[in-house]
Parts: sequence; C-alpha cells; structure tokens
Amino acid sequence: MGKGTVLEAQQLEAQLESLLPRLSKAKVRHLKELILHHYIKAYNIKSNQIPRYGTLNKGFRQEELDKFLAAVDNPKFRLFFSYQAYLGLRIGEAVKIRLEDINQATRELKVFTEKARVLNTMIIPLPFFNETLEYVKANEAQIGSAQGYLFYANKEASHAKRTDPWLELNYVRKVFRSYIRLAGLDEVYGQSEERDGRGIRHLHRLTTHSLRHYAITKFSKATNGNLILTSRFARHLKPETTLNYVHSDKSELYSYAEQMAAQSR
Repeated sequence: MGKGTVLEAQQLEAQLESLLPRLSKAKVRHLKELILHHYIKAYNIKSNQIPRYGTLNKGFRQEELDKFLAAVDNPKFRLFFSYQAYLGLRIGEAVKIRLEDINQATRELKVFTEKARVLNTMIIPLPFFNETLEYVKANEAQIGSAQGYLFYANKEASHAKRTDPWLELNYVRKVFRSYIRLAGLDEVYGQSEERDGRGIRHLHRLTTHSLRHYAITKFSKATNGNLILTSRFARHLKPETTLNYVHSDKSELYSYAEQMAAQSR
C-alpha cells in the first residue's frame, strides 16, 4: 500500500469517527453492509457461509397467515403485512408506498423495485383495495403530514429521532416478531454466530420476508407453476431466482413420495 493510499485511508477513518456519532443505528448498519459489500467485491472474496436451510419452507402456510393476521390488532400493520402477503412486496418497498402511487381508477400500484432499480405496476385486489381506502380515510391527517406515505412513522415510538416520515425497517421487524409470538408461530430452526461481537443470534423460520415467499408461492400455484408469469409477479430479473421462493408444503412433498413408492411395487 503506497503512502498516498495510507493517507487516504487515515483521512477516511477520521471522517468516519466524526460522522458516526451523528448517524442512527440503521444508517450505521447500512454503511457497514455497503463497505463490506464493496470489500468482498474488490478482493473477490468467496463466501464460505453454510446454507441456513434447505427444503425448509420459509414462507407462511395459509393457516399460519390467517392466524398471524388475526393476531395483528393494529390496522396500519395489518394493512402493511397484507401488502407483503398479497402483492409480494419487500419490506423496503412496502414502507415507501405513497398515496400518489395508487391509481384509484385502475387499482394499480406503482412499485419501485429495489434490486432491479425499475418501476413496476401491480393490480391491487378489490377487497384489499377497499380496505386500503378505508384506512386512508381513517388516517387522512397523519398520512398528509407524512408527505403522503401510507405507513407513516409514529414520532412517539422508538424511532422518534428519525426525520424520515415512513416506518423504520427494524421497528417493523420488531412489531412483526411480537405478533408472531402472540400468534404462537415463533419457530427457531437454528442459530448464527454474529461477526460484530453481538454473540449468537436465533434464526427464525418466519420473518417479514416470509410474507413475500407466501405471495410468490400462492401465485405460482394459481398459475399451475407458470414460471414466467410468476417471475414477473415477483419482479425478479432472472426466472431461476423465483424458484427459491416457490415452496411445496411438506405434506405435499411427502404425499408424492409415498405415491411414487406405492406405484413402484
């Protein structure tokens, strides 16, 4: 490493030391992930992480989703999680929904797809659309003061120091976990050793992303496994990525295995 590079690194370190105390935990976490991503890419480091699950169904089953949504007594979060479960939205996409993104004449929702960096439109099913209109009417003042974001941040909550008008992601995850426990659906399938000194972290089968898994699996079954249509619904750049989201229930898998064994005799 040359002297110029060392000096640049020292200057960057000094800038970070002065900047970090003024950043929220979420911003620091994002900065850490960004630096790590570019470090791995620059040095072509191969990940030796062992897959956390194989055929384990990371998506909600229908009875689990019904039980979960029944436990969610807060209308804002019930609507939020429903957008994930029925439209397959990522958590970062759902928090950014604004009233102007919904075409009330066509029931179309504009979604900026995070990973592909493209703008998509999705149809909002009629019952779900009507529920959205009722929610907007009941929370018109709060949505208006939050610059039109449907899922506005409560300033009195744990993320009160944030200036962003939408819900903070980790706050949503905490709320999700509390309702999962309330519904009796919290299932830990393993643990992971953290690399930042926080120790062991439990791995939960159901997360907010499991709602997206459910949506994509349900759409796939409704279209008889049409991978192209399902991939478009999931807004994946590559159809093979969609296969990671389409799950067969364990009972279905075992049933077909039993049938094959019976036919071979």
